[in-house]
Amino acid sequence: MPKTSARLLALLSLLQARRDWPAALLAERLDISPRTVRRDVDRLRELGYPIRATKGPDGGYRLDAGTQLPPLLFDDDQAVALAVALQHAASAGGGIGEASTRALTTVRQIMPARLRRRIDTLRVTVAERAPDSPVDSGVLVALSAAVHAREVLRFGYGPADAPRRVEPHHLVTRGGRWYLLAWDLDRGDWRTFRADRIAPRIPTGPRFPPRDVPGGDVAAFVAARFSGSDGTSFGWPCAGEVILSLPAAEVSRCTRDGVVEELGPGRCRLVLGSWSWTGLAAAIGRFDADLEVVGPPELEAAFARLARRYAAAVSVHKG
Repeated sequence: MPKTSARLLALLSLLQARRDWPAALLAERLDISPRTVRRDVDRLRELGYPIRATKGPDGGYRLDAGTQLPPLLFDDDQAVALAVALQHAASAGGGIGEASTRALTTVRQIMPARLRRRIDTLRVTVAERAPDSPVDSGVLVALSAAVHAREVLRFGYGPADAPRRVEPHHLVTRGGRWYLLAWDLDRGDWRTFRADRIAPRIPTGPRFPPRDVPGGDVAAFVAARFSGSDGTSFGWPCAGEVILSLPAAEVSRCTRDGVVEELGPGRCRLVLGSWSWTGLAAAIGRFDADLEVVGPPELEAAFARLARRYAAAVSVHKG
């Protein structure tokens, strides 16, 4: 019996490794007869694995998708990778944290001790987490299905908005949240929609031809839209340059999207962007250092506006 069980596990591992297996090759790899291969395939079928016989000169077997999820077999590296991915998903939020935690508990429970020790020593910490925004798994499945089928999607968005009609193209994650990137048919432009605010309406609409995302890079396009640009220039709508009386290393530690250039001891050049000129001036002001505005004039004007406002605020307080 132990020999048979080990052979069944080896056969299952081979069937999971590639799509089609000639029967003769399976017999050779397992060092058994073709008749034994047939018997072992029948045993796996009885256990719930949907194994289909393939026809042809090299007739063999294929492991198909079934109506139920049978037991899965992973090698050591796959099991550890799965556990790490589940740990990250459980920590990152986005509405699937609870399910990820339960799945991680299940995977860890059936792992041999040597693998449990490996994953227990690895802890994933998410440094930036979005506010809790749970997404129903059924919504994610519906959005993904519409993207895959390239079918027009109708949905309610938020408590007061009218129904939206879009061509769904990509389901993306950013900052712990799920977003749908779609072409809005009523507005004639690309839009990103938070998945936790979408209420899909059935049935979906007609099929549509795919559109190319401007620039060809979905991640860069979405990042550009969040930065406030139109998504085609992949930069902030307001960008300026200043010289700060600070070491470049110190400024770099506090700058995520800017470009910092060392100019000498205690001086550096900073190129930074923001959604508005006032916002950009305020962001630069947080460095609390003497500075020189290189340009453009809009940034100089923003600093002047802030200076007047701050001076007025101090005057009011004194009065």
